[in-house]
Amino acid sequence: MVYHSSFVDEEGITKACGCPLLPLKSHIKGPAPVSNQDRTDIVDEAITFFRANVFFRNFDIKSSADKLLIYLTFYINVALKRLEGCRTLAEGTKAIINLGLEKVPVPGESGFPFPGLFALPQSHKEAELFRNYLRQIREETSGRLLSVAYRPNGTPNKWWLAFAKRKFMNIIVP
Repeated sequence: MVYHSSFVDEEGITKACGCPLLPLKSHIKGPAPVSNQDRTDIVDEAITFFRANVFFRNFDIKSSADKLLIYLTFYINVALKRLEGCRTLAEGTKAIINLGLEKVPVPGESGFPFPGLFALPQSHKEAELFRNYLRQIREETSGRLLSVAYRPNGTPNKWWLAFAKRKFMNIIVP
């Protein structure tokens, strides 16, 4: 059974491209509202559920937050693929920074991994809002992923990096 997001109540949450812009426990500047540090956010959920959800080929969507969970699961898969050859935390950090510098596609642009998952942006402003949110959430996910993919002494955690070989929803990671 797939793990779903606990963020089902979306009252008062801004949306872009049919995706809720959920609060993040983040110091990274962006359009996401700031969440309390003691509460679980969508990035925590994505990292916690990744190792279970990555085994599924189908993912039934129960709320629009599940769409974001699917996107983050795919992004974690891409990030782990980049970390696969990195033997130290410093190398892994460099690889993740390079991943963060890549262009973030939005629905309707080439390179977006899930063409039918999110609604197409209705305006350029909505597209930029969604792009900035995805950039912010990717940066936050990358930072937290490094803390679980590498041990405190800087060596790779094989129990995490082994999942780089998995294909999420049969999508081949570039």
